Amino acid sequence: MCFTIMWTLLLLIFLCTCFSSLASSPLYSSSCQLQGQFHLNGMHKAGDVVLGGLFGMHFFSTHPDLSYHSEPKQPTCHGFDVLGFKQAQTMAFAIDEINRNPNLLPNVTLGYSVYDNCNTLGIGFRAAFSLAGGQKEQVIIHEPCEGSPPVLGIVGDDSSTRSIAISTVLGLYRVPLVSYFSTCSCLSNRQKFPSFFRTIPSDAFQVRAIIQILKHFGWTWAGLLISDNDYGLHAARSFQSDLGPSDGGCLAYLEVLPQGDDPAELRRIVDVMRKSTARVVIVFAHEGHIINLMEEVVRQNVTGLQWIASEAWTASDKLQTPHLTPYLAGTLGIAIRRGEIQGLREFMLQIHPDISNNNDGNDMVNRFWEYIYRCRFAPPPSGWVEAGGAICTGQEDLETVQTEFLDILNLRPEYNVYKAVYALAYALHELLQCEPGRGPFSGNSCGDLQRLEPWQLVYYLQKVNFTTSFGDEVSFDENGDVLPIYDIMNWQWLPDGGIKVQNVGEVKKSALKGEELTLHEDKVYWNFVSKKPPRSVCSESCPPGTRRARKKGEPECCFDCILCSEGKINSTECISCPEDFWSSPQRDLCVPKKTEFLSYHEPLGICLTATSLLGTFICAVVLGIFICSRQTPIVRANNSELSFQLLVSLKLCFLCSLLFIGRPRLWTCQLRHAAFGISFVLCVACILVKTMVVLAVFKASKPGGGASLKWFGAVQQRGTVLVLTSVQAAICTAWLVSASPVPHKNTQYHNDKIVYECVVGSTIGFAVLLGYIGLLALLSFLIAFLARNLPDNFNEAKLITFSMLIFCAVWVAFVPAYVSSPGKYADAVEVFAILASSFGLLLALFGPKCYIILLRPERNTKKAIMGRDINKS
Repeated sequence: MCFTIMWTLLLLIFLCTCFSSLASSPLYSSSCQLQGQFHLNGMHKAGDVVLGGLFGMHFFSTHPDLSYHSEPKQPTCHGFDVLGFKQAQTMAFAIDEINRNPNLLPNVTLGYSVYDNCNTLGIGFRAAFSLAGGQKEQVIIHEPCEGSPPVLGIVGDDSSTRSIAISTVLGLYRVPLVSYFSTCSCLSNRQKFPSFFRTIPSDAFQVRAIIQILKHFGWTWAGLLISDNDYGLHAARSFQSDLGPSDGGCLAYLEVLPQGDDPAELRRIVDVMRKSTARVVIVFAHEGHIINLMEEVVRQNVTGLQWIASEAWTASDKLQTPHLTPYLAGTLGIAIRRGEIQGLREFMLQIHPDISNNNDGNDMVNRFWEYIYRCRFAPPPSGWVEAGGAICTGQEDLETVQTEFLDILNLRPEYNVYKAVYALAYALHELLQCEPGRGPFSGNSCGDLQRLEPWQLVYYLQKVNFTTSFGDEVSFDENGDVLPIYDIMNWQWLPDGGIKVQNVGEVKKSALKGEELTLHEDKVYWNFVSKKPPRSVCSESCPPGTRRARKKGEPECCFDCILCSEGKINSTECISCPEDFWSSPQRDLCVPKKTEFLSYHEPLGICLTATSLLGTFICAVVLGIFICSRQTPIVRANNSELSFQLLVSLKLCFLCSLLFIGRPRLWTCQLRHAAFGISFVLCVACILVKTMVVLAVFKASKPGGGASLKWFGAVQQRGTVLVLTSVQAAICTAWLVSASPVPHKNTQYHNDKIVYECVVGSTIGFAVLLGYIGLLALLSFLIAFLARNLPDNFNEAKLITFSMLIFCAVWVAFVPAYVSSPGKYADAVEVFAILASSFGLLLALFGPKCYIILLRPERNTKKAIMGRDINKS
């Protein structure tokens, strides 16, 4: 809408310039002036170079009826703004101080031409054109214009909307505009506003500063109220782009404050605030919008809110009233940097009005005087004296009046005005210090005081770098923005019911450290019963071990907390633990997974180890008994050499079971199955040969069967055992070479455990190993079964049959049990099978013999053995 108004005004100005005044000049006059020209309030001072100024010295303006039935009247300004006038006087003081400084612009006198924009776009736009082009009657000549322009640069405006409109046009002519109060981030666009500068930080930085405050206090859920203009709308865009869960939070609502007094809309907005769970309310608007809002807040008695103020109303006196204190106390606000200007108060005390009534447009001091003293200069308006009004003398003493005009302890916009004037002065100083032939312009030329051009000043403004007497560095970046710094203010409730705005910190941006927030929390007043910062979150942070699940249709800051699944942790997004780790029961951290294997330290492992050692010990005892009794008939009758070999192999079987206990390693995985396979083949081979010897002896006892014994002598027996065992050794070697068993960390059985096991490598190799043992065992069983009915002196065949029956039963049961047992239990099943089959062979084959040797020695004689046979026959 502001651009539509702007271009409409441009068209009107263009049309006005097409007409010449015919009132008191010949038909072909050499001079002309704009028709419809109206009076602009202002202040002026002559100088070699003139700087312009735009200040809001009135709050409102009244526009006449534009029915065009008669000549339109001029708009009128009313509602004098003392602070706007104070800012204009600060510019006058800065120029006066520069003129007295011999080191800055020597031999050059600065002047000023300051206009009142009445806080209205139309008047401000007209004032800017009057500054840039001159307001007085212009002479039309055919020669080129010479001399300096009406103003070389302008300080202003104090509104982003007006600065956008003015700078859009003045930028076409590269007239520098240095604003002291326009904060819209859109003005940082160098393509649209090539000659715009400002000594106040951009709203983009102000938004980031507020976000830092939100993050500091953990406020992730806030409402945003904005004014319906460029100032508010661009701030809203910045919040929407910069504010997020990772940067400080979310907006609970975004409402645009109405321009005027719209009770229905204000009731709706306040109702939204009252119902929202957000305890923090950010307001990006001018004080005029907030006054009506706060009246509705009071009407609905909405308390318990933490207000965050933008710089436009942080220091507003009009809101610091007793009836608003219970609601606005504790407000945190971003304020323009406070500065100190030495000598400003003394300069202001020297101000006196012109009572000659010949102001020639320099009437702002008179208006200020009339406002302060509630008087009128002669001649007064009709009926003024009769109504009891006073006549201004111009000799009144300002020190006798209580006015904020003389308050120099809280210079904020004024300090920016001061810096803006000095920025223009330093740029002009550098321009005039240029050495001919070494200048920055084409042909190494320099600027000339007699023919200064505004674009030349823009070049030097971009390079300005100076330090104020207060210690602040002033320089502009590539977008014309000053190095940003803000004060953080807090509205503190005084015992008398009033409010004191206290500085509690600052936020600034430095070239080295970036954005820095300094906040003194101990100085902050909190308008809550707890006297502590409020909690303002849509959803509380998820406890460790849970993840956020966003609520459908709501901002990202609103979520439910869902327990992470097993093996995952974190409080935002559940992440999987590394392979060797698992989530703790609280799902708050990853802990190493428990390891599982058949250990020597657990009860099962201890039992199996003890059983294995017990079997080994029994084998050693039996071997010792047989060695001691090797000359007795019962030992000699049962082939003592094979018996000794069988006892040694059984001892190896018992010991090989120990390789299955303990943490699997490469050498144990490779050795356990080879030792198991070879030991059992040696054992079964001895039994097989023993059985074959029994049959051979039986056949030899029959007529014509003596030849059978010569094939089963001691050498043949040893050779047969060696050959049968060598076959198993070859199978194991081929298995280990082709696909050796290796240790493996198995995570498939249990999610929260690592099962250490030995994978067999080649299933075929393992099957061949077991199959070969089974083949020998089955063959031994069949031969022993056939020899079970031999005479009693050959009754060992029955023991062999029984032992092999136990052996085969154990290993037949082993296969399904081994396949179905996970992890360490598979190893336990295999150890159990080894021990059970070994004990079966040991007890079945050697138990009866040890019984006779130890307990029935009278039966351990050849006669007894032969006698038994005779009796039985």
